Amino acid sequence: MPVTLQRQESTWLIRLEGRVTLTSAAELKEVLLEWLSAGKNLELDLEPAEEIDITIMQLLWAAGREAARTGVKILIHRSSAVAMAIRDAGFDQLPGFPVSE
Repeated sequence: MPVTLQRQESTWLIRLEGRVTLTSAAELKEVLLEWLSAGKNLELDLEPAEEIDITIMQLLWAAGREAARTGVKILIHRSSAVAMAIRDAGFDQLPGFPVSE
């Protein structure tokens, strides 16, 4: 499963693994909405992701904007492949995109 969630007392962990693309978007959206409604800080682990597509980047961007609005913190772990995909798509220039931190 490309999207996993671990709930902890003060921080939740969402891990994306393998190819995280449009086929994983509904699952990721559900997990992100659950996390945002809980109001916990997030550790987002993108290191195991081999590939993320534009749909996933859009979901992360929207979640980052909402987190910034509500004061929730996001800590990002990412691989160089994911960082390059984000830069190539121009998402690292968008305010609120959590992966640009």
